[in-house]
Amino acid sequence: MPYNVAFTPEAVEQLAAIYRYIATAASPAIAERYTSAIVAYCEDLQTFPLRCPRRDDVRPGLRITNYKKRTVIAFDVDAEQVSIIGIFYGGQDYETALRPDHELKALLATVTESLSESDLAPFSDTPAA
Repeated sequence: MPYNVAFTPEAVEQLAAIYRYIATAASPAIAERYTSAIVAYCEDLQTFPLRCPRRDDVRPGLRITNYKKRTVIAFDVDAEQVSIIGIFYGGQDYETALRPDHELKALLATVTESLSESDLAPFSDTPAA
């Protein structure tokens, strides 16, 4: 049974950004061909999406695949659907972008705790003691 393939709003915006970048750097025709090919590649995930490697170290249930070694496609799979959650072009840091917020907040808290009051003074509304 084939899976349904759906794109999140974030993935659609990322695809549009790739189009704009390539259209400016090359031409709208090249951008259209490239982004249409990415969409077709994603739609092919309806068959055997579990063939792609899991990246639970980044986000639980995350799977990734690459398109032409320049684009990382991040997605997850449930019983009936493949959800394309991100399309990252040209070496963008997809791992950081896809980490759950709680991990980023924990990291920020750890960094903040390691700073002294004088380190934080330039960013505070109140004068340092």
